[in-house]
Amino acid sequence: MKKTYQVDVDCANCAAKMEEAVRQTAGVKDATLSFMTLKLKVEFEEGADVNRVMKEALKNCKRVESDCEIFL
Repeated sequence: MKKTYQVDVDCANCAAKMEEAVRQTAGVKDATLSFMTLKLKVEFEEGADVNRVMKEALKNCKRVESDCEIFL
């Protein structure tokens, strides 16, 4: 399953950090964050609980960039 989310991030470097944090979240198969469009595309692993995974992904992002936001 793939989903797209709107994000709020201040710079391209922060976007890259967020992208990597989402990729390393359990249940995420792949993730791509575009700083230009402020969109995060996430591909989930088979059978993953999308809401739980994205809440964890947001926590991981906040660890690397405290003022970022993923609009779930």
